[in-house]
Amino acid sequence: MLASMSGTGNCCDRAVTERFFATSEFELIRKHDWHTRAQARRAIFRYLETWYNRKRRHSTLGYVSPAEYEVQLPQAA
Repeated sequence: MLASMSGTGNCCDRAVTERFFATSEFELIRKHDWHTRAQARRAIFRYLETWYNRKRRHSTLGYVSPAEYEVQLPQAA
């Protein structure tokens, strides 16, 4: 297996990953002040499983949610 890396200095090297972290920080993390690590974990899990992966549309995936994209993937093959 080879690592998926563009060349040094390529601005698109980690664009999707960086956008995920920026979006989750803006939509979730900055809006809350959790008192325990367990509270933060539950909130982040809920955010990912009920909103980010199920309902939120992503431009990288053709403006469908990751869940919809996975359903469409076998049909495209």
